Amino acid sequence: MGRAFEFRKARKMKRWSKMAKTFTRIGKDIVMAVKEGGASPETNSRLRQVMQNAKSANMPKDNVLRAIKKASSKDTASYEEVSLEGYAVHGIAVFLDCATNNNNRTVADVRSYFSKCDGSLGINGSLQFIFDRKGVFTINNKNLSIDVEELEMELIDAGLEEMQSDEEGVIIYCDFPDFSNMQKKIEALNIEISSSELQRIPNNTKELSAEQSKNVLKLLDLLEENDDVQQVFHNMELTEEIIEVMES
Repeated sequence: MGRAFEFRKARKMKRWSKMAKTFTRIGKDIVMAVKEGGASPETNSRLRQVMQNAKSANMPKDNVLRAIKKASSKDTASYEEVSLEGYAVHGIAVFLDCATNNNNRTVADVRSYFSKCDGSLGINGSLQFIFDRKGVFTINNKNLSIDVEELEMELIDAGLEEMQSDEEGVIIYCDFPDFSNMQKKIEALNIEISSSELQRIPNNTKELSAEQSKNVLKLLDLLEENDDVQQVFHNMELTEEIIEVMES
């Protein structure tokens, strides 16, 4: 079997590790949603959003229900939502959304990752001019009950900024303050949302060579693996050359 087998095994383990990390993040999202608005998805729009994302990530329904039950307990500690910002090597901006029960630990860990990869953790607010916070909704074509053009017209009043469609479905973008209204509008149209989240979208991207990208990718991997980090955003252009490095 040799090297080919080991390579396939490593790829498989990486996928499993990524899935476990995704489930951990969703579990934290459930805790924060329940602590904020209660355990009923009918009256808690944030919890509905998280449950949609859990379904999209193929998280078992039993796992979701257990997480909701656990989050409802007074003995379950909540998490503080924290944003951290910094620069990777070659001036790549990196923005992190974290959920932590120990802010000092999280900041120390993140600072050490930046230092190891020749970057630096910055002051909060220093990258706000680089990233816009947007609501992003995805809907699979099988869940679309109306024509795409009709859907676009329906969503304009809810704050639609942009809508992209392909053979798989549609992606809907709105400004951060319109996130809740957009979710309610899509639900009112009896359309099932496949996933929804708040993203930090860069106003511009920076292109690096494959060699230059290596320390940036090393930093991104370290951040992604940290249990306190929920999402990682950056403004590095993901060229085909860099994607090959990521997959190697």
